[in-house]
Amino acid sequence: MKASGKTLFSKSVLLVCTLFLFKCQTTQRSQVKVSTAELEAQKYPKVSIPITADTSSAYWKGIDIEPKPPVLPLTVEQEKEHFILQDGFEMNTVLTEPQIQQPGAISFDGNGRMYVLELRSYMLTADSDGTLEPVSGISRWEDTDNDGVYETGGMFVDNLVFPRFVLPYGPDCILTMESNQDNVYKYTDTDGDGKADKKEFFCGDFGRAGNVEHQQAFLYWGMDNWLYSTVNPFRVREVNGQVLRESTASNHAQWGITHDDDGKLWFQGGSNGVPSYWQFPVHLGDYVVKAGNFEEGFREPWGAAVKVADMQAGMRAVRQPDGSLNQVTGAAGNDIFRGDRLPSEIYGEYFYGEPVARIVRQVSQKNNEGITELRNPFQSLKTEFISSTDPLFRPVDMTTAPDGTMYITDMYHGIIQEGEWAGEGSYLRVKIEQYQLDKVIGLGRIWRLSHRDFERDSKQPRMFEESSSELVKHLEHPNGWWRDKAQQLLVLRQDMSVVDELIALVEHSSNTNARIHALWVLEGLGQLPAELVKRLMKSDSQRIQMAAMWVGESLYKAGDKSLASLYLNLIEHENVDLAIRAMQTAKMLKIEGVDDQVRLVKEQRTENGIQLVAEQILNPPVVHSFFGRNNPNYSEAEKESLARGQKIYKELCSTCHGLDGRGTPVGESLMAPSFVGNKNVRSHSDYIVKTILRGVTGDIEGKSYEGVVMVPMNQNDDQWVADVASFVRAGFENETSLIGVDQVARVRAETAEQSSPYLYSDLKKSIPKEIPLQESWTVTASHAVPLRKGGTGEPVGAFNFEGWSTGEDQQKEMFFEVDFKGTSKLTEVHFASKGIPQGHWRDRLPPIETYPRKMKIEVSVDDKSWTKVWEGNCTKNTTVIRFEKPSMARKIRFTLTDKAEAPWRMEDLTFYEMQ
Repeated sequence: MKASGKTLFSKSVLLVCTLFLFKCQTTQRSQVKVSTAELEAQKYPKVSIPITADTSSAYWKGIDIEPKPPVLPLTVEQEKEHFILQDGFEMNTVLTEPQIQQPGAISFDGNGRMYVLELRSYMLTADSDGTLEPVSGISRWEDTDNDGVYETGGMFVDNLVFPRFVLPYGPDCILTMESNQDNVYKYTDTDGDGKADKKEFFCGDFGRAGNVEHQQAFLYWGMDNWLYSTVNPFRVREVNGQVLRESTASNHAQWGITHDDDGKLWFQGGSNGVPSYWQFPVHLGDYVVKAGNFEEGFREPWGAAVKVADMQAGMRAVRQPDGSLNQVTGAAGNDIFRGDRLPSEIYGEYFYGEPVARIVRQVSQKNNEGITELRNPFQSLKTEFISSTDPLFRPVDMTTAPDGTMYITDMYHGIIQEGEWAGEGSYLRVKIEQYQLDKVIGLGRIWRLSHRDFERDSKQPRMFEESSSELVKHLEHPNGWWRDKAQQLLVLRQDMSVVDELIALVEHSSNTNARIHALWVLEGLGQLPAELVKRLMKSDSQRIQMAAMWVGESLYKAGDKSLASLYLNLIEHENVDLAIRAMQTAKMLKIEGVDDQVRLVKEQRTENGIQLVAEQILNPPVVHSFFGRNNPNYSEAEKESLARGQKIYKELCSTCHGLDGRGTPVGESLMAPSFVGNKNVRSHSDYIVKTILRGVTGDIEGKSYEGVVMVPMNQNDDQWVADVASFVRAGFENETSLIGVDQVARVRAETAEQSSPYLYSDLKKSIPKEIPLQESWTVTASHAVPLRKGGTGEPVGAFNFEGWSTGEDQQKEMFFEVDFKGTSKLTEVHFASKGIPQGHWRDRLPPIETYPRKMKIEVSVDDKSWTKVWEGNCTKNTTVIRFEKPSMARKIRFTLTDKAEAPWRMEDLTFYEMQ
């Protein structure tokens, strides 16, 4: 079922990793010395490269495609010489290859041990072969001799499929999940040998399939004790052994989450090259700021000359003549630095990596009437906080460390763009081949950024062995890492013996940061005194008022409505930021009278932030999903259907389900369920069609709604139903298949006798049940090649993101077969067949359609005789086949009955049976 793991380090690759750069390069700070090994490297002959593009076209005119000496990895000491740093700063490694390979992020536990997310399968070839092989993992390292280098450790969890994050979760325990999976698991080392030996389910319905660069990442413990991730529009937290979930705004992020001293989360975008969501706390709802986010010129990076010009967007993205990036395009990793062993000027500043530009950017903030504008403080100097002339410097994460400095995770890798955008014939592919960037794999370095005026903090954390009272004292630490970790561990311990100490700290400490953390520990322990919060909401300190409003949300949700008047009064506060927060919080809590109060303030005040937030509270924008919007694979007819569906939704459905799909608030409840990431909406298409046509009543997933009944809409024609159903399934973070008119007509006929709304439990029973892929199944095919980027080529790839293909034109008798190793009662088969791009992407040629033109399906119960259950034509993009009657099957075989000048390809293959 699974492809065998590949050896990431062959002897030849290890040999290459010991070589030096082939020529001398000069930085702004120093001249690089040329070693004997480098002199030998200069003699490296030019090689003939297998350029896979038609370089005779006009597009390639003026582009250097001549063979070049390969870009070779440097030693650590040599790479140091290529950094361009601000005055007084220096970089030194704390952990490197061969101990670690291809690090993507790091995190520290309460004893200061460093967990490293090792993405060992990332871009091993230009085609991203093997991306989903189970060869990645999470290692743990410790500096046992306290010399600043992490020398002791090894794999904590191994054999993972491109893990998405690592979050230390108490002593010897982490949370993580794998790509293309839906569950987060807790891994614990119970015997103290440094390896996790216990795996427990933590929460589900958390992931998505697709390109590994587009899936959720960075599970992050926020100051408010909720866990946040990128992409996902929700947050989770564990309370009394139960994992709770709440909707949030869409964060539009890919790789990176951090928070400031007040707890506001900052999310990092990916392909847009800039931070994605930071203006307001993400849990308060979607507020769209279209102007004033960035200072003019912010998107222009000022990396050093790297010459290779390996930019996915082609020459339009290259600054000549130095070959550097001229517009940010691939941001990754972020940190608001809150340490105490670097200059105070950078405390509270935002940092993120742009690995395509080979830079670490410092970001300063300017508050313009409640709207935060971001700026590059080095923009006028045309430089960055950190840059490098080494083409292999790939900064993918920044972290405030226990020792008070900043750690920078450097994947030190040849290719930093997933293979989907490096296909044959593309500009990027030519550059990869020209400099042999695909040969530099399996490396990785963690750097400490220090300053000559500061010594690193040599006190090693030992929080797991400390008492709860000792942890409370850490809430006053000048390093934000110590404060965050002490808060987290106190909440996880649930030790009520320190409640009085925490209250005293809140009431009497002169340290504002400590007071805020103590408030959140009390909230996490469920011991937050309401009278204390009310007093703090009237504090003279803006930061304390903000914190009190925030922690007060928990009290209000728990039933203390006496806070309502305080929130409403703060809407009129003269401080713009306090007024904005009060408006947003009151709206999120559905406090009676909030709209009238907001309307009054909007009429009286002119500040930009006040006007923007007030307008969007009174007239909420419709917010759609991040990935999947305006899907180019949709036909014109499908786009027209979605446009009609959006109009229907705004005019009718939004009354109950809300303009943003999260449900219209009514007192303490919602009028109807949220559509955002809704597992029922994303399930079998019959669910939403039956719901629209016939209606539904009763508690849904154990929760009641004020609307009580979803009324039948069967008076509308099939196209109307298909349009609105498709809009809901395509948007609101659902991103699943559309609904056709024929599907609606079938369901309408099948349910003609349903004269009253379905009871929810009966509706669920009537929906075909997906048969999940089992490890015991045997999947075979007449032909199989790894067509999907990162695929293994095995037929089992048809069931997931990897995909399966014959790799050659369709011919009669080509087959695909599944042995269930047991009998199933099949009713339906669904699969996708995505087109293959034809020619260079700039040529915009129509894709080659890979759906099977004609096919038959047979089943067998005894492995001897076969019965044909379906024969016909398939359809583009998604094929849905329903059998005339349920068919018992131990085996099922798909066989082509005609030929076509295109390969046969399948993804997301799913079988269904009746419940």
